[in-house]
Amino acid sequence: MIVTLIVICEVAFWVLLAAGLALRYLARMPRTGAAVLLCEPLLELVLLVVTAVDLRGGAEPDWKHGLAAVYIGFTATHGHYMVKWADGHFLHRFGGGPAPVKPPRHGTARAVHEWKMSARAIGGAAIAAALLQLASWYVGDAAQSESLRMWQMRMGLVAGISLIVALSYTIWPKKRPRRRAAGTDGRVASPSVSERR
Repeated sequence: MIVTLIVICEVAFWVLLAAGLALRYLARMPRTGAAVLLCEPLLELVLLVVTAVDLRGGAEPDWKHGLAAVYIGFTATHGHYMVKWADGHFLHRFGGGPAPVKPPRHGTARAVHEWKMSARAIGGAAIAAALLQLASWYVGDAAQSESLRMWQMRMGLVAGISLIVALSYTIWPKKRPRRRAAGTDGRVASPSVSERR
């Protein structure tokens, strides 16, 4: 049941996103479109309530409850980012807006971008870990909460990897490739006698 609800929530996220943007830009109903987009967080709330009810009903905590916590955590930190990304593309395609700005690829700007993405991943992992801890306390049985603690360890791993990725772009920034002048035949042009002097 929990897994099915997670799938439903994911599908509903994209359906609401498409509907909200279509209302905003195609139907020229910006307020209605914004109202539909504001319904997105309700999906995570429903999943949270159903998971809590399932545990309260005597269900033994397992990987499904852990997955629900992870889904909620990462949707909370990445949902707005995805909506903003889709809105920019929809505005450009159907609303006459400017082309979406692509993430930077080189140098300090790329490192800053990676730190922002890392912060989202660490935030999602932290929210998931907190929800898992609340579920563990709610169950109150250390033996039954073992699967939840395993998910917490995975979230620690996700946060660590995200931090390492951001650090790598800071310590070893990706450099912009050098452009070389080419001749008409596609070969690199050799300097003339005057240029050598």
